[in-house]
Amino acid sequence: MENIEITYKQLKELKKESYQLVDIREESAITYGMISGAVHKSKEQLNLEYVNEIGDKKLILYCTKGFFSKEKARELQNIGCQAYSLSGGYHGWLLEHMQEAEEHVSKEIEKSIRKKFHKELFSRFAKAVKDYELIQEGDKIAVCISGGKDSMLMAKLFQELQYHRKVSFELKFLVMDPGYNETNRKVIENNAKKMNIPITIFESDIFDAVYEIEKSPCYLCARMRRGHLYNKAKELGCNKIALGHHYDDVIETILMGMLYGAQIQTMMPKLHSTNFEGMELIRPMYYIREEDIKRWRDYNGLYFIQCACRFTDTCTTCEPDGRSVSKRMEIKNLIADMKKINPFVEGNIFKSVENVNLSTIIAYKEHGIKHHFLEHYSDNFSIKEK
Repeated sequence: MENIEITYKQLKELKKESYQLVDIREESAITYGMISGAVHKSKEQLNLEYVNEIGDKKLILYCTKGFFSKEKARELQNIGCQAYSLSGGYHGWLLEHMQEAEEHVSKEIEKSIRKKFHKELFSRFAKAVKDYELIQEGDKIAVCISGGKDSMLMAKLFQELQYHRKVSFELKFLVMDPGYNETNRKVIENNAKKMNIPITIFESDIFDAVYEIEKSPCYLCARMRRGHLYNKAKELGCNKIALGHHYDDVIETILMGMLYGAQIQTMMPKLHSTNFEGMELIRPMYYIREEDIKRWRDYNGLYFIQCACRFTDTCTTCEPDGRSVSKRMEIKNLIADMKKINPFVEGNIFKSVENVNLSTIIAYKEHGIKHHFLEHYSDNFSIKEK
């Protein structure tokens, strides 16, 4: 192989012990999935020391689409290493893998929810629905599917809940295409077919609308996407939309609000829409841990898309700089570090917004109105030194 690139077909013809597959994307990208057998290394870690460590094995690198892995492979070849770039990168592999993989029987995926992951997934899903009264008789719920692991699992959990339902409710599985590339669109459609999720797809031009926005494009994109989802859901006769935010999203949001927003707030399990009368947003994955979602995904051999917007849909996710590492990833890493010292830290963060003592709060907002402890300090003798 004299070329700098190696195709997926060529890769399959190699003996597994003759090469090492290396994922050079950033850490946040690999949480959405890696090629089986690959290890994760930053480009800086791919040095002579590592090359010597793997011995005579060929180094086969991949990034999102194969741009930066090609550059790195050429750099390594120039110093005498057997290095190659996987043609098409992770996206190329994903398309090939989908076409050749045996179709997962939907019943096997459902069985994993009922048996192996019942306690971690379905029980917690059902508990959140009950604790927060998320579903009522006669509801018609738009299950909003982005194509990622969380929303796809949420769709399956809703199907399972409907199978065991104690109240009668309808489901619409709604996918908005805000401008996905061809690969991501195919991955979503393929996974929906494989998992027996009858999706309704509608299109928008949100990615085009926010691409040139310099200040907070992600915030604007999220707001616009939610507005489009509400609008389409209402058009389909739904009174609720369901989003796939999980337990880890909740605790990360709490900490982000404190550290970066100077406020104490949380991601609520349900909300009334302010712009779409009669509509409500619910989050039934509220108690489910992300690590359990990943375990379910990997157990079933499933691969999902990540954010897939114009900012992350290129090899920029392979070559991060100090500014591009997301605040959420910083918080995720911070919580992981704190957990090493205190194993209960995640639960404590989650419970902190359930145990707010207003007698020890300087100020708070209620219905948009700010209240200060000095307003009633003189006639409130319950505020005493502790």
